[in-house]
Amino acid sequence: MRQRAKLSPATVGLPTNGGRRTPGLRREEVAQLAGVGLTWYTWFEQGRDIQVSESFLLKISKALKLDDSDCSRLFLLAHRRPPPPEAYQWPTVTPFIQQLLDDLVTRPAYVLNLRWDVIAWNAAADCLFDFSSRDLSDRNLMRLVFADPGMRPRLPRWQEEAPRLLAQFRSDLASAPDDPAMLTLIDELKRLSPDFRRWIEQPSMDSYSRGIGVVLDDRGTRLNFAHEMLLVDEHRHLRMIVYFQK
Repeated sequence: MRQRAKLSPATVGLPTNGGRRTPGLRREEVAQLAGVGLTWYTWFEQGRDIQVSESFLLKISKALKLDDSDCSRLFLLAHRRPPPPEAYQWPTVTPFIQQLLDDLVTRPAYVLNLRWDVIAWNAAADCLFDFSSRDLSDRNLMRLVFADPGMRPRLPRWQEEAPRLLAQFRSDLASAPDDPAMLTLIDELKRLSPDFRRWIEQPSMDSYSRGIGVVLDDRGTRLNFAHEMLLVDEHRHLRMIVYFQK
């Protein structure tokens, strides 16, 4: 594989020995790093007609240090479908995405993953939602809306907007219905919020929303917003939500 040829033993933490005739990793080294059988990996690389599991492909992707696009391409070639979404719930964005957020000086903006964790934001969004002072587990828009007692009084249209946000969340849930992290969040919010528990089972499907429309700031001033969503990374299911004040 071309990716195998690009890697050296040193880049993957293997000892460097002399006498290599060709650059890159040997097949047995990739198999060792991935924890898979050498024969099975060799047949896979040769394109033989064998059936490989998602676990096998993820191990190979990690051993070869594939990026999101290459990992997705590998899955499409082997399984004719992309990798499971949970493999891409990484809590970071690139420096350029963070710079783009910061350049939106007057517009609150943040990046969500499929689970609606807020993984990046700008100063305007921090002033509105105080993300930076929250624990990592609390930086989740569903948790903010349904389980934060300090936030709910600042949302004067909560009764209208919360079901719309939940309807959109349920739509995203369909992309990863068996994701353990997603199911854990749902179980926690069911315990914390009777409204969430009721609406997650019987949601209103009339309208959807990815952002909060009306927020009271620290001085009690009512701020009205419209939203736009920008796709940040299709493989990692990252979306940027930008707020436009009306």
